[in-house]
Amino acid sequence: MKTCLDCIPCFFRQALEASRMVSDDENVHKNILQEVAKEFSSICLDESPPSVSRRVHKIVRDLTGNPDPYKEVKDKYNRMALGLYPQLRERVLRSDDPLLASIRMAIAGNIIDFGVGNSFNVEKEIEESVHKEFAVLDYSEFCDLLEKGEEVLYLGDNAGEVVFDRLLIEVIENMNKRVVYAARGMPIINDATLDDAKECGIHKNATELISTGSDAPATVLEFCSPDFIDKFNSAEMIISKGQGNFEALSGENRPIFFLFKVKCPVVAENINHKIGDMVLMNQKL
Repeated sequence: MKTCLDCIPCFFRQALEASRMVSDDENVHKNILQEVAKEFSSICLDESPPSVSRRVHKIVRDLTGNPDPYKEVKDKYNRMALGLYPQLRERVLRSDDPLLASIRMAIAGNIIDFGVGNSFNVEKEIEESVHKEFAVLDYSEFCDLLEKGEEVLYLGDNAGEVVFDRLLIEVIENMNKRVVYAARGMPIINDATLDDAKECGIHKNATELISTGSDAPATVLEFCSPDFIDKFNSAEMIISKGQGNFEALSGENRPIFFLFKVKCPVVAENINHKIGDMVLMNQKL
């Protein structure tokens, strides 16, 4: 998915919010926004939004000297989600269709996204996701591919959200499938790194935990490590979690299922759906 002009105000918002998380100095905030503005003179709109966002947040890290501006936010939502985990797990396992119920819960967790905003109600989102109809539900295709393969590559998204991913991963592993969970290579926005994923307990459910090797806020393949690319290219089935991964990977010729909540007007227009819609979408080329 390409970047559009409507994405640009969002990049400036991200830069300002991130700079305010680590500094009260308005001169620092101003300098960061000025450097972001300069950066846009060399940005090609053919790049995906996560690729552009990667540049923006590098400026924030460099000018503040803070390698992880969202650390406190990530820790907060990791703790919050872990507190909800036992009751959510019980709810999934007692449902008539644990696989579909766990997909709903995974989508509920996708609301924890500081890339698109910093105001959300996780518990309200859980209740809505349990009952809301899907805008796109390629569930039969999902089940068919899952049944045929032995291993799933699960591309993670945000800290805190990882706990919700655990619910889906546990159900898949109970079907005698291996799940390899991929986290970001280094801190970027509130995306989950390996450390965040471990703090959320993903290693208790996934068969293997790996890094993309990238500092982009999504699985932007050109920035990923060779080891990850090998895993991606050989995967029998890929679950791509979150809007950022959709923006980065839509159009890739791989067996991908995109799993996310629509939270941005640009993505909504791209897939011809509405903000707030729930999506389980097979990559159709």
